[in-house]
Parts: sequence; C-alpha cells; structure tokens
Amino acid sequence: MRNAKIIGSGMYVPKKVIPNSYFNEILKEDVGTWLSENVQIHERRWCADDESTADLCVNAAKEILKDANVKAEDLDLIIISTDTPEYISPSTASVVQDRLGAVNSGTFDLNSACSGFVTALDVAAKYIQADTNYNTILVLGAYAMSKHLNKNDKKTVTLFADGASGVILKSDENGAGILASQLKTKGEYSSWMGIYGGGTFKPTTEESLNNGDHQLKFVKKFPKELNSKVWSTMVKDMCKSIGKIPTDIDHYFITQININSIKETLDILGVGMDKTTTIMHNYGYTGSACIPMAFYHAKKDNKIKEGDTVLFIGSGGGLAFAGAIFKL
Repeated sequence: MRNAKIIGSGMYVPKKVIPNSYFNEILKEDVGTWLSENVQIHERRWCADDESTADLCVNAAKEILKDANVKAEDLDLIIISTDTPEYISPSTASVVQDRLGAVNSGTFDLNSACSGFVTALDVAAKYIQADTNYNTILVLGAYAMSKHLNKNDKKTVTLFADGASGVILKSDENGAGILASQLKTKGEYSSWMGIYGGGTFKPTTEESLNNGDHQLKFVKKFPKELNSKVWSTMVKDMCKSIGKIPTDIDHYFITQININSIKETLDILGVGMDKTTTIMHNYGYTGSACIPMAFYHAKKDNKIKEGDTVLFIGSGGGLAFAGAIFKL
C-alpha cells in the first residue's frame, strides 16, 4: 500500500533575537521573570521590517530540500499552512513555488491557525495515498505573527514569534508513513482569539486600522484545561484505532504555546517528558511552525530514528485541533 514517508526536515527563523528584557523595557514592568518561570520562554525571533512569511518559507524550504536530497523541480505539490499569509490573495505557496523554481508543483495554502501544520501533513499524506500523480510533497508551517502584534498588549506581544519549518513527504511502500489522524474543532471558541480585521467581515479601513482590528487579540481567556483534555482524548482515540496505547509512541510533538499544557497532557497519558521535545525556550510561540521545528530539533539531536512511531498534535484559533501518528 502506498503511504507517505517523511524523508527530510528543516527550519528557518529570523536573525532578530528579542530577549525577555525587551518587554521589561517597553511595558515598564518585569514580565521577563514570569515568562521564564511559568512558560519557559526566554527569547524569540521576529522578522526584520523587510522580511515576511514568504521569505521565511523559502529559506526553510531550501534547508528541507537539502536534507531530503530533493530538487525543487521534483516537487509535485507545495502546501503551506499559515494564518499570517503573504497576501490575502494570491496564496503564499504560489509565491514560494516561483522563488524556489518548483516549476512542476501545484500549490495551495491551508489555514487552520496553529493546528495547520498537522492538518496539512494529514492532507499531504492522503494526496500521496490516493493519487499516483503525487509522489513528493513539501509541507510547510509558517508564522510571521510579529507583523500583527500590538507592542503594548502584554497578553500577546510577549508570547508570539516568527519562523517557518516543515517536511517533505515521499511515496513509500515499505511500511513507513501515516498510521492514523484526527481533526476536531470547537467553533464556539472562534470569537475568543484571532485577527478579526482585513477580511470581508471587517475590511481594512482607516477606522479598522485605528481600532487595531488587523492585530492579534485575546478576547476571552480560554479554559486552562482545554488543550490537555482534548489532546489526551485525541491521542487515546488515535492510538486505539491502530491497536496501540500512548506509551507505545516513541516521541510526541505538541503545540509549543504552554509547556504546562504539554506536561499535563503527558501526565494524563502516563508518558514522561523524555518522550517529547520543547523548543519554545529560545523561539517563543511560532504557531503552525512550532511542531515541525520541534521535529527538526529532535531529529538533529538523535532523539528519533527510522522505524520510530511519532505523534504530532496541535491546536489553534478556531478552535481547531489536529493529530497524526506516523511511522518514520
């Protein structure tokens, strides 16, 4: 049976490093201590003024292609998951395809906020399983949220950061690839956090810009236990569907916005922190890029190997949740 094996990974973050001390200065209070002690974020990267989502994607894609030993012209499809696109239209993926010279590739963007990379990974795997025209697919998660931050909003400006990361999937018939996946959405939370200006509901006008509608806003505080409850339930469901239990998974890659939610989830599952990789410490929260960034670091640090079973699970505005189990 055709399946979709992960054959390469990579990442790119901007060169501009923003330490916690920066926010102490602009907010005129000590937020750095709280960030370090409670969410374990010490620094993050922000785009330069002349740097945008497509730039992040192109730089990450070059690293991924190199790691996979794949030429750009060999790509059949490019899927970019982002909720900070280069433009409302056309797609960021079409810009990246041109810059890479991926002349034989189709493209599209996918937006399910910070669960987007796992959603895109699931979609790409199904393309390969279902259609022999698709054998090599580049999947990217990209985030340039610094462009949408109110620098005086303590709830958002301290957490969010920029980066791009992803993988290449290749058709495989030797047992590697996707084993299970699941998508869930709790749309009742769709008005609780987001960027609510710039679309058809609130088109960009002078008034909307003055109101900050183009900036990320936390409208309401989410229930503390929501992520860990939904993630752990989804993990159990996916494991059960393939005859496994959570402790059978070799490594977990989980949304990196809150290390405490990761700990709580693994506690519920009876899994130790040694089975996960966290990268928010030096990169902040990079949305749909954070899970493949963690995967890249785990691979680089030899925490995972060919034949391992790994689980990706994320959540983001909407609220959208996505999970997938892969055999490497």
